[in-house]
Amino acid sequence: MPLKLYNTLTRQKEEFIPHTPNRVAMYVCGPNLYDPIHVGHAFSYIIFDTVKRYLTFRGYQVRHVQNFTDIEDRIIAKAQKENTTIQALAQTYIDRFMNEMDALNIQRADAYPRATGVIPTIIEIVQGLIDKGFAYAVEGDVYFRVRQDPDYGKLSHRSLDDMEAGARIEVDERKEDPMDFALWKAAKPGEPSWDSPWGKGRPGWHIECSAMNLAAHGPQIDIHGGGQDVIFPHHENEIAQSESFTGKEPFAKYWMHNALLRLAGDTSAEDKMSRHVGNTLWVKDALARHSADAIRLYLLSTHYRTPLAWTDDDVDAAARGLERLRAAVAPAAAPPPSSKTNDKSGENTLAKIASEARGKFITAMDDDFGTPQAVAALYDLAREINRARGDGASAEMLAPAQAALRELAGVLGLTLQEPASEKMAAAPFIELLIAIRKDLRAAKQFALSDKIRDELAKLGVTLEDGAQGTKWKST
Repeated sequence: MPLKLYNTLTRQKEEFIPHTPNRVAMYVCGPNLYDPIHVGHAFSYIIFDTVKRYLTFRGYQVRHVQNFTDIEDRIIAKAQKENTTIQALAQTYIDRFMNEMDALNIQRADAYPRATGVIPTIIEIVQGLIDKGFAYAVEGDVYFRVRQDPDYGKLSHRSLDDMEAGARIEVDERKEDPMDFALWKAAKPGEPSWDSPWGKGRPGWHIECSAMNLAAHGPQIDIHGGGQDVIFPHHENEIAQSESFTGKEPFAKYWMHNALLRLAGDTSAEDKMSRHVGNTLWVKDALARHSADAIRLYLLSTHYRTPLAWTDDDVDAAARGLERLRAAVAPAAAPPPSSKTNDKSGENTLAKIASEARGKFITAMDDDFGTPQAVAALYDLAREINRARGDGASAEMLAPAQAALRELAGVLGLTLQEPASEKMAAAPFIELLIAIRKDLRAAKQFALSDKIRDELAKLGVTLEDGAQGTKWKST
């Protein structure tokens, strides 16, 4: 069976055939560096890490590029507020990002271009769009003419008129059309700027990814990934400006978008975690309570195109499920010499079961990266291994099936190692103290409840009381 994936552009599953046989050019939208990343971001990065791992498992050579947005309105505002430079602010969050990606067992991308590193390419693209009549300059700003592109809207599957009717558009009388978007912004006092044919300024957000893609991959790529929240306007605009500049279609052959993650019980107007709203769970705090394997297993147990609500209880349930997988790959006790036998029937049976599990795993992943069914195949294999172990199977008999389980789990980024974090080990005790504190407060013994809070704070654990109960995070 061929590998098929759902293409947002065509709204259907398509057989995956890259431009160059056995080679995949993949670009995934990375973080905007004005704050740390939350688990909603991690959901996307884990998904595309799994996509990359599976493509590699299937024999493809994958070149994975993930950008860093290091110049944008919020970054400038945050840098000004903290009296630092955008470069220093961006580096702080890049360092934290890389550490957290490593902790989540997310493989490093092959390249991490930064928007500020491709300014000459951005200027080249903007000038090329002006020369071709797709863009126009006004008072130092440059805008893209959306109505000059007859295909505009093909990714989000909306007409331009419908977009305009439903959009919140900042009124700018200088634009030829309200839907035209900025490619280049004239410099404002106190903001970083670069020289350009239109005066000092900086790039718009959308043009940055087109330039980084062009510099890292060339005019056409195989897979472009990101969250569903950036289909419009970001990816829509990226297609328009890229294809208008290069004249080559498609800019990206397959568009993959993961669904959005939110906190269970979130009553904000957002349907996702959002840093500027504040309804977030930082990756650092998630890792303080849960192992990377548990987080990955929880997120991959739902299909990437299905919205998900995060709860710690569900991640804890995933952690309990991991114990079955870990038990299956644990070394088998050596049987006493008198029990050794040349009977190979059990070994052959396990080998057959492992082969069947591998087939189920591949079938699931070939169907638009069906990780829930792939996880089920792992559990089925682990159950048979544990059953054979209980029946006295030798280490030699178990070894091939265990190797298969480790390999397939590795495709999902699961290490199947016991979590070694001291914070992870402390989590149940922190939860116990929170429960005791709740009882103390109910009994109006506030001095003791405050003492628990204060002593935990000294240990680097902050308690946050809210309508949904008390949450804790490491500081």
